[in-house]
Amino acid sequence: MFKVLEVPLSASAKATVDAVTTDVTETRPLERRVDTVLRIGQSDGEDFLLAIEAQSDKKEAKAASWAYYIAYLQDKYRLPVLLLVVCQDRATAKWAVGPFDCGTSEWTALRIYPLVAGPDNLPLITDTRTVAQKLALAVLSAVAHARNPECGAILEAIGTVLQELQETDPETVGYFAEFLEINLGSTPAGMQRKEIMSFVSYFPGRGTVRETAYFEGRAAGEAKGILFVLEARGIPVPDSVRERVTTCTDLDRMDAWLERSRTVERAEDLFAEGPEPPGTGPEAA
Repeated sequence: MFKVLEVPLSASAKATVDAVTTDVTETRPLERRVDTVLRIGQSDGEDFLLAIEAQSDKKEAKAASWAYYIAYLQDKYRLPVLLLVVCQDRATAKWAVGPFDCGTSEWTALRIYPLVAGPDNLPLITDTRTVAQKLALAVLSAVAHARNPECGAILEAIGTVLQELQETDPETVGYFAEFLEINLGSTPAGMQRKEIMSFVSYFPGRGTVRETAYFEGRAAGEAKGILFVLEARGIPVPDSVRERVTTCTDLDRMDAWLERSRTVERAEDLFAEGPEPPGTGPEAA
């Protein structure tokens, strides 16, 4: 067939051929997340999807992930898909331009051309008025300049604008705040982001500030419940027990303690049953 199609595969006469399953369904759940996907509705053209990925360094495996994202989104939404990669340094931006090929050395089955933004082509936007007018561009600028000492000024301007929008457009505030938190990560700018990250959790399961605060709030509520039950039953609660209960953040463990609080004869007996998971014993508290 390859000869008929005039595709000169190397060593094709000696190649081995083995059947591979034709089922391309995922055999187990795999977490695949694009940083952001936007549907763009053009007034004078067709809608399309814009997938946005923040890239802090060169990772060869990303090419396969990007191909998957594009193919999956196009198949699911039946819309054209573009990929925008926001890079934090010149070398990564140069690599991310691609193209990235899927195929053999003799024939390319799929080729990806990402759009690339980075510190060389995204301006530093530190003026609050400009941020208010071009909020999305300012957020992408903050990600691209995350390693630049001046990024703090971008974040301060973004924070001012987000605070002003909180009352009128909380959805937009939550979206951009979460996008920054996810993509700034452990960069120098990421250390300055918490001031503008306490509004809304947009993506679940990412360990965000809002999400952490939510679970800490649940833990505090559980602690109050445990202590209330013990005190209502007339059981004295030593300071050591009170401290251990109020500083614990393991919700499963606290559920068990709450259940035991209804039957224990001493407050210390809350911790008597079952082995302690690593890192949660008295010495950890």
